[in-house]
Amino acid sequence: MYAQLVDTGLAKVRSADDMDEAEAAFQARIDAGVRIEPRDWMPVPYRKTLVRQISQHAHSEIVGMLPEGNWLTRAPSLKRKAILLAKVQDEAGHGLYLYSAAETLGVSRDQMVEDLHAGRAKYSSIFNYPTLTWADIGAIGWLVDGAAIINQIPLCRCSYGPYARAMVRVCKEESFHQRQGYDIMLTLCRGSAQQKQLAQDALNRWWWPCLMMFGPSDAESVNSAQSMRWGIKLHTNDELRQRMVDQTVPQADFLGLKVPDAQLRWNEESGHYEFGKIDWDEFYRVLKGEGPCNRERMAARVSAWEDGAWVREALNEHARKHEADSARLA
Repeated sequence: MYAQLVDTGLAKVRSADDMDEAEAAFQARIDAGVRIEPRDWMPVPYRKTLVRQISQHAHSEIVGMLPEGNWLTRAPSLKRKAILLAKVQDEAGHGLYLYSAAETLGVSRDQMVEDLHAGRAKYSSIFNYPTLTWADIGAIGWLVDGAAIINQIPLCRCSYGPYARAMVRVCKEESFHQRQGYDIMLTLCRGSAQQKQLAQDALNRWWWPCLMMFGPSDAESVNSAQSMRWGIKLHTNDELRQRMVDQTVPQADFLGLKVPDAQLRWNEESGHYEFGKIDWDEFYRVLKGEGPCNRERMAARVSAWEDGAWVREALNEHARKHEADSARLA
């Protein structure tokens, strides 16, 4: 659903004077808009940055199934249940696309999963918040998937070919997810006063965590500049966050909902909405594992991985037998 950039100082911006001949030629290809493919030479920090970002994106898609999966057995109608089930299945597919893209960089899926379970890899902070009511499912589709689309559409043009190509299908499916979420919110807002209040409560709880999804402010983001020079990122965190606010506030107005920000106002001169200060302390607390559902989410993923060990072993054994049979027939 969303590739949250957690800056860890893997790469510093390098000037042309600091580059050797191979690095300079690599940067020239990116500046010319040439896609980098798995067998192409690439600087080690470029590869590490991609592994970090793509794996975190994949982890986010998989962990992101959990908040919505919580409502599969409690959807208000069979139609809503079928739609939600299809969406959760889509998110699983997104994770698999992205794990495959990361594997082209020389890292195994088992290693990525191990890093996640050991706390060495992160996933989007947004998925550590609970889904308390059915309206939360609407808010996730509208706001979380809406933020994901804003972040991910530029990734379809990123410099690394396998990542960019994977994002084309992901973005198409995410657009349906956003419409599904907005439809839930619209239905609630056109229902009873109690239903509309559920929608407002969901917006109140999800608004600020969604703005945090784009990562730290540009002033604190230590990796953004180099990622943009490499063409991995095309826009800064703050640019994407502003786009999210400008796009979403009119949608909330149409629903008759109030964005929970007393400082929100339209600036005629800039042509953008001004909004209040984000609680970055909360953001970093959640990233460190102190969010409402961090432990629950990780326990669920570890349990699923361990419970599925026999399936992976059976598939591997089948593959080995197939390979052996093919070798005998060759």
